[in-house]
Amino acid sequence: MLELLTSLNPIVWAIVGVIIILIILIYLVVAFQRIENNALSDRINEYAAREEIASIEDIELSLSFNDRVIVPLMKRLSETVARYAPQAMLEQTQRQLEVSGKTLSASEFWLITIGSFFFFSFIGWYLSGPDNLLLFTLGGAVVGFVMPRYWLTSAINRRKEGIIKKLPDALDLMTICVDAGLTFDGAMTKVKEKWDDPLSNEFGRVVYEMQLGKTRRQSLKDMSLRMDVPDVQSFIASVLQADQLGVSVGKVLRIQSEQMRMRRRQRAEEKAQQAPIKMLFPMVFLIFPSMFIVLLGPAGIRVYRTFF
Repeated sequence: MLELLTSLNPIVWAIVGVIIILIILIYLVVAFQRIENNALSDRINEYAAREEIASIEDIELSLSFNDRVIVPLMKRLSETVARYAPQAMLEQTQRQLEVSGKTLSASEFWLITIGSFFFFSFIGWYLSGPDNLLLFTLGGAVVGFVMPRYWLTSAINRRKEGIIKKLPDALDLMTICVDAGLTFDGAMTKVKEKWDDPLSNEFGRVVYEMQLGKTRRQSLKDMSLRMDVPDVQSFIASVLQADQLGVSVGKVLRIQSEQMRMRRRQRAEEKAQQAPIKMLFPMVFLIFPSMFIVLLGPAGIRVYRTFF
């Protein structure tokens, strides 16, 4: 068995190492997601609902290994990162996490980034030889540092695209609700009840914040900052201006809905016009060579046999 393990190709070991690292990173992300939920408090409530008498020690031991060891460890490490990291960097990262809709804190995200940095640096060092040790190690470090940032940027772009696509339909529903006699707050509640997407969740959060005592104006402004989408910012600015001037909200919603649909159609037309340019690269380098081989291959073989 030992001889078999030592005879394996280093590339195979590298692939296995990368898979293990990805599993660890996914596990860390899941652990960070559990930080937001107090597992001990949930278990205490569960025992209280059962009306069973149990000590805190028994309840803690009933938790999983992840909730008892991994989550507290990750929380302490993230607190350490938050203590020594620059405050401006943490604030900027926290802003990006809010826009992406993720529940991670800035310190937790940078802890994942640091872990990814060292893991991929080790992989680069393991794959390197005597001549390219520095190059492979630095390459792995760059990959490990960039991957979490790329994941965050992709999450932000996906969320913004989903909000832009859903906004006209949400405004149509809100227009119908306001015309039927509901208030603007009731229309936002209907959007939250009908769909489960980032836009409807933000509307539901606005309603919840207003129930807690925050003003509608401040709640809508905070939603605009969290989403960071120009269409949403334009819509909220129009609603706030209509509320300040006493203009009918239904008329504003109808106008905004028409404008959002027109913008969505314009974006679709723009993407349709960009399609031929984007198709040029795969056609020239992937499709055309295959067609030439299929069409001219038999003729080339016959010419070769005839003259050579």
